[in-house]
Amino acid sequence: MGKAKAPRRVGDNEALAVGTTIRGSAQKLNLVAALIRGKKAEDALNILAFSKRAMARDAIKVLASAIANAENNHNLDVDALIVAEASVGKSVTMKRFHTRGRGKSTRILKPFSRLRIVVREAEEA
Repeated sequence: MGKAKAPRRVGDNEALAVGTTIRGSAQKLNLVAALIRGKKAEDALNILAFSKRAMARDAIKVLASAIANAENNHNLDVDALIVAEASVGKSVTMKRFHTRGRGKSTRILKPFSRLRIVVREAEEA
């Protein structure tokens, strides 16, 4: 028996990759994602490689995974790929405590983010 196969969440000419636990706030990661939205995949890799932001290293890994998924799983042309979508959301938050004076403590929040990148094969005009 078993369950039926889940439908694809993206189109036939698209490929998807998700980074679920990227250490850092979603606001900072969104600044990096804004740099690559709508760009060619090759240009986006170059932009992230030379970006000074620390979150760009994690974004490179997710983008490279999306490109590899497009090539290996969906047989798309790598040279014609564009970054169709780069969306950022919150993930888990680690809670830590920092001891302070007079027997008190304060809370430290260490947030994680998720990055979802969809690459699409551009049609020749």
